[in-house]
Amino acid sequence: MSSNPPTAASARPEARRRLTNVLLWIGQGVLFVQFAMGGILKLIGHESMTTMFDDIGAGDGLRFAVGVLELLGAVGVLIRPFTVVAASGLVLLMIGAGVTNVAVLNTSPIMPIVLLVVAALVAWGRRDQLQQLAQMRAGRRTVNHG
Repeated sequence: MSSNPPTAASARPEARRRLTNVLLWIGQGVLFVQFAMGGILKLIGHESMTTMFDDIGAGDGLRFAVGVLELLGAVGVLIRPFTVVAASGLVLLMIGAGVTNVAVLNTSPIMPIVLLVVAALVAWGRRDQLQQLAQMRAGRRTVNHG
């Protein structure tokens, strides 16, 4: 039985997978830092956040809700198999933030767009986790009902 050494062609897909995984982890780290900080600032009622939500015309309830969602998304992007769900939720939050920036605050939507793109890339890149999440859910359903 002979062992063939890996060829350059066979090593490329593995190297590409490793690079993709590293880039996805970097994206997940960026999302974690940005949304954890933003969520905490909203929850503690930092002056910049209360002023922004006052400018929007929304009360403390919306600020608190967005802060909780941002913190859940920040933590969720780091926990397999919830990464894809959390990143998808952050995409939805950034759609709202971008629209609010343009339509209400008259500010640039660049930051929400950048974060939306990063979150969308992470969700797409980790889409294999949906199957793992479905299997976990099916296993729980079997335990609960059968």
